[in-house]
Order: sequence, then structure tokens, then C-alpha cells
Amino acid sequence: MTTPENILIVLCNCPDEDVANRLATGLVTARLAACVNQLAPVQSTYRWNERIEIAREVPLLIKTTQTAYPVLEAWLQENHPYEVVEIIALSPVAGLPAYLNWLSKEVQA
Repeated sequence: MTTPENILIVLCNCPDEDVANRLATGLVTARLAACVNQLAPVQSTYRWNERIEIAREVPLLIKTTQTAYPVLEAWLQENHPYEVVEIIALSPVAGLPAYLNWLSKEVQA
């Protein structure tokens, strides 16, 4: 049985919907993620190269496993257009066992 400790939810912002779609499809096709949720666009405010930037971005919630994370991270860095990609992995504290088992079976890395 898969436990929440084996699962990660990875946050990654994309510059537009086309990139978000391409990355989501690529991650699931490569079996690095069981599911990727593409959220509604958000406005991000951040400092980059000593300037305040405001950008419209499309967030992704990527469901994966601890084992697959290193390969997923490398894949995102290679396929994402940003110079520095936002990749933040969070561990859930709980989850429906049937969903966690399904997720774990779908990811093969």
C-alpha cells in the first residue's frame, strides 16, 4: 500500500497555456506524473535581475512519487522555457489510499 510519504505534489508555473499543455502532456506520457492539473492563470509579482516583474502565468500541480522526482525535476528543467524554473515539491500529510495506490502505479520512473 502506498503511503502519503511516498507521494509528492510539485508546483510549477508556466508562461502560457501552450507551454502548460505541452509540459503536462509530456510528463504524463513519460509516466513521470500520474496526473497534472492545469490551473487558471494567475498574476505573479517577483524580483528578477534587480527589477520587479509582473507576469501572467499558468500554474501546474503535478502528482508524482518520491522515486520519480529526480527524473521529473531534470525533465522539467530541460523542457521548460524559463532560465530558472519554479519547481517546488510538497508532501501531502494524508490521502485517500485508493487514489495514492493508483498514483503510485501510474508513475514509472
